[in-house]
Order: sequence, then C-alpha cells, then structure tokens
Amino acid sequence: MLVLQNTDRKFWLDSMLKIANPVLHHLKDRTLKQEMPIEMHEGTVREKFSHLEALSRLLVGMAPWLENTSEVEEEENLRLKYAELSREAIDAGTDPKSPDYMNFSDDFQPIVDTAFLAHAILRAPNELWEKLDDRVKQNVIEAVKLTRTRKPFFSNWLLFSAIIEAFLYKVGDKSWDPMRVDYAIKQFDQWYLGDGMYSDGQEYHHDYYNSFVIHPMLVDLIEIVGDEYREWAVFKEAIVKRSQRYAVIQERTISPEGTFPPVGRSLAYRFGVFQSLAQHALRKDLPSELPPAQVRSALTEVIKKTLSAPGTFMESGWLTVGFCGHQPGIGEFYISTGSLYLCTAAFLPLGLPSSDSFWSDPSMEWTSKRAWSGQEFLIDHAF
Repeated sequence: MLVLQNTDRKFWLDSMLKIANPVLHHLKDRTLKQEMPIEMHEGTVREKFSHLEALSRLLVGMAPWLENTSEVEEEENLRLKYAELSREAIDAGTDPKSPDYMNFSDDFQPIVDTAFLAHAILRAPNELWEKLDDRVKQNVIEAVKLTRTRKPFFSNWLLFSAIIEAFLYKVGDKSWDPMRVDYAIKQFDQWYLGDGMYSDGQEYHHDYYNSFVIHPMLVDLIEIVGDEYREWAVFKEAIVKRSQRYAVIQERTISPEGTFPPVGRSLAYRFGVFQSLAQHALRKDLPSELPPAQVRSALTEVIKKTLSAPGTFMESGWLTVGFCGHQPGIGEFYISTGSLYLCTAAFLPLGLPSSDSFWSDPSMEWTSKRAWSGQEFLIDHAF
C-alpha cells in the first residue's frame, strides 16, 4: 500500500494496481492462458479473444501513469516496476513462440483489441514502445498488421482501424494507410448529431460508446496524424470541442451518491464509462465549468461505489462480469473476463503529477451533489 499525501490519488493507484496485478503477473510468467478464468455469456465461445482483451484494455488506461515520472519516490519505484511488467506482458502476448501469444488474426474481434493496444502505446510511447527490444517491436508491428485482413464494421469500429494506422504512422512504418484514417475522420463528422453526441453508425444508440471509443479515439487520432493533411487539420477544433461538451454531460450524470445511469450496452466495463471525462482531465483542457478537483471528487466517488460492491472480484483477484458487483446477466454475447479491463480507462488522470491541481486542490462537490442539496449550481447550455 502506498503512503501518499493525496488520499484520493492513493486510492486510485491502489485500485488500478489491484485490477492490473493478475493480468500483468501472469503474462510476466507466461501463464495467462493457463490461469486466467474466462467468464462469458452462456452459449458463447470467447476464449480465443479474451486474453488480448485483458492486456490491451488494461494498458489503455494504465498508459499515462506508466509514461510519466512520479514526484513521489515510492510511487516512482512502483511505476518503474509496472512499466517493466507491462513491456514483458506485451512481449509475452506478441511473441509467436510464447504460450501466451494472442489472437490477432482469427475472426473480427482482434481488430478491436489490437486497436486498444495501439492506443495504449500511443499514450505511452516511451515506456511502451521506445524501451521495447527491437525484436519485440517487430513482433508488435507484425501482430498489428495481421488485423488488416478483415474490414471493420460500419460503426465505431472504423476508429479501431484508424487508430491502428495512426500507431503505424507514429512508429515510422511507411506502410501506414491514410485512407483508413481519412474514412474514419470524415465519416464521423457526418455522424455528428449535435451537442457533443455522435451516432454509432447510421442510427443513434443511447449508450456510452461516445466515451468508450468515439471521443477518446477521435481526439487522439486527430492529435497524432491531423497535421499530415490540411483537410484533416480543419476538423481538429470541432473534434476537441465536441468531446469537451460530452465531458460536461458526463460529469452531470454522476449522482450525489456516485452512481450513474445503467443505460445501453457494455455496462460490464463499469466506470470505464467515464473515459472521455478522464481524458480531458489528463489533457488539462477540461471546460471552464469543470474545475479539475470537482472531476476528481466525482470520479473518486464513482470508483469507490463500484469497487466496494461485493462480488466485483473473484477470490483470485480477477474482475467478474457485472455493473455493480457480480451480475453475469448483464454481459452481452461479446463480453468475457478480458473485456472487463476497459474499466481502467477512468484512471487516465494518474498520468498527471501529484502536484497538479487535479490532485492537489481540495475536494469539491460535483454538479448533481450541489443541485440535489439545494445549493447554487451552474446552468447547463447546449453546445
């Protein structure tokens, strides 16, 4: 357990590492496939996908913390340890000779989780890429390219293909395909509905995929490759502002008790719902009506409420399928144990130093907590 001045940061870090430990330590020992239990919807077969899901989704949330030197010696020692574990995990999952070599080529699901792995590396280019051995880098590139044999579905999946190409662009692979990026950027501009919301395909879905995938990947995609073409650069301001508006909406959905509406699919990703809000905290571009400490306080309450639910973890430390505790009935046909690790996307602000106002400013009541206690609170306006 850590001894940090900021108790919220200590709680966040302890929680993230508790979630990470089974995945990373088994990959270090190359025993993930042997030891990881796979809970899934009755009648489905997800074993061939779940291991890559666990690795990539875990790292996409941990990456900013792994990438940035800590100001606290004890935390820095942990960061270095887990960065090394994460590199060993990537090696284990992409080495064709490893017993834990993962599925990048069979069926469509690997497109999704290869994209999350690519996104993780883009969020930690030093720790999760530059420090890899050349052998591992080559294995990663070859694994990533295996996903190109299938096309993504006409939905948020367009962004999975695009972020994979952005990764290849970033690491200097000259085979990167601008067309896949171009298609995603321009198609999502056509799918923009207004007030920070995109449809997910041709019809609007009232779920959390604007945060699970759409805003976070669009924002990082345009930051990484936007300057390659003038016709891409013109989208940047709108992409960021739409995402900021969505972050405002997300904060307002957090109840005074730290709960949020169980609407839409993929609720087993738990507080990963708030990736978009967390990303703007990490980027230090939260809208003016969202003080960083207010966001920290709200997210802390959400994480506490969720993780304290009995049954959230198996006795062996793995996450269970559920929204609040163990609720296997809410797991869709595509959900398995590995899928659940997208919850770590809420931990993105751990990439900020402990002295940052997000962590160092006093706790604040968030919007709904003030509103439902009869206090003054800011009026809301559509974007």
